[in-house]
Amino acid sequence: MTDPADRECEVLVLGAGYAGLSAARVLAAAGVDVVVVEARDRVGGRVWTEASDSGAVVDHGGQWIGPGQDRLGELADELGVATFPTFTTGECVEVRDGARHTYAGLVPTSDPAAAAEGVEAIFDLDLACREVPVRAPWEAADAEELDSQTLGSWLSTHVESPGARSMIATAVKGIFGAEPGEMSLLFTLFYLHSGGGLMNLARTTGGAQESRFCGGAQQLALRIAEELGDRVVLSSPVSGVDHGSESVVATIAPGPQAVGDPRTQRTQAFRVRAQRAVVAMSPVLSSRIHWSPRLPAQRDHLAMRSPMGRVWKVHAVYETPFWRDEGLNGQLVASEGALRLTFDDSPEDASHGVIVGFVAGNEYQVVASMSHPARHEALLGDLARAFGPKAAEPVELIEQDWPAEQFTLGGPVTVMSPWALTGFGPALREPVGPVHWAGTETAFEWCGYIDGAISSGERAAAEVMAALGH
Repeated sequence: MTDPADRECEVLVLGAGYAGLSAARVLAAAGVDVVVVEARDRVGGRVWTEASDSGAVVDHGGQWIGPGQDRLGELADELGVATFPTFTTGECVEVRDGARHTYAGLVPTSDPAAAAEGVEAIFDLDLACREVPVRAPWEAADAEELDSQTLGSWLSTHVESPGARSMIATAVKGIFGAEPGEMSLLFTLFYLHSGGGLMNLARTTGGAQESRFCGGAQQLALRIAEELGDRVVLSSPVSGVDHGSESVVATIAPGPQAVGDPRTQRTQAFRVRAQRAVVAMSPVLSSRIHWSPRLPAQRDHLAMRSPMGRVWKVHAVYETPFWRDEGLNGQLVASEGALRLTFDDSPEDASHGVIVGFVAGNEYQVVASMSHPARHEALLGDLARAFGPKAAEPVELIEQDWPAEQFTLGGPVTVMSPWALTGFGPALREPVGPVHWAGTETAFEWCGYIDGAISSGERAAAEVMAALGH
């Protein structure tokens, strides 16, 4: 392909995930000259839908929508993308202390005392999170005390039963991709408040995993990108940004990182000059860009204390959803093994069966160090233990290693360490001259979710238009 020439625009958006695309959509609708550059050869960011070799449509990243995610729901309606309920009919499976149990409802019940204490702890967290303001969690009355400890240390002092702690840890790994001891308690409470509480985030029916998108979650991003047309430039990683009081100049590196047809890969860098920029990336990813002059120290230190979680997402594809015939709904909660959490991910018509599972936190480290055959043996063993011998013989086993993604560095979300919010929280959204910040990490509501990404992009677009006098 011909290497592109330098470009000029009013606003440059860095990142074509849901945050960047939402910002660009608002700006374009207002008549602003906007350009979006994306390092990957696709749009959607941490939301990526793909047809597998067997023909199954799988969401490698974010995929669910639940009550209260109004911006995502409105966007789906506007773009004509339908949803359908996650399959929940039947019993869940629990694996604990080498034994397999089935149960109905949200919480495993093989140890009634642990279940009762776990539910009580969840309610305590959900009550406490209401005291943390989502717009400025560092202004909570006891912010420093909360930010000086981790969720893990809170659990160790407030939850006596190992079974109850394990139950909550499994939910936390699925939501954050991290261990409870890795995240600030203040950050945890902010995040829970942002999404309606831990019970809501862990729940399927009536909660954050209630429904899925017909055809996959990335298609909304694809349709927005189609609307924006040549304003979106793919396979264009930003290597550096020069910023002053009135302008931004981004250097777009050559594209050998791009995957696909070599004819679409650039060999020369180019530049984009703009009056304003919206950076729609996680803090840690944006810190990998060379900034001139350097970003304020507060922003750098925020990024240092805000790593991504660790998650390996697995889809096991079968000819049929056989577990349904056995009275199971495909949901697993385990306190051992690699796969600690699974859901039924079959299509609405059940033309084939799919179990989606998550390897997160410390288990990610174990799986990532395995050889391919050993890893598959471990994953299939976990599935068979939960759902029977048929689960060990999928048509296809599809894996997505998010920490290995160069332009993602982990998932599903950013996890803030102690003292990140009280020390450097305002830097999360505070513009640096003409540079504005978006990304789901900056959202007030549904932080870490697609809905939060959309609202963050719209907020940043509004800031930019005000600064430009629109």
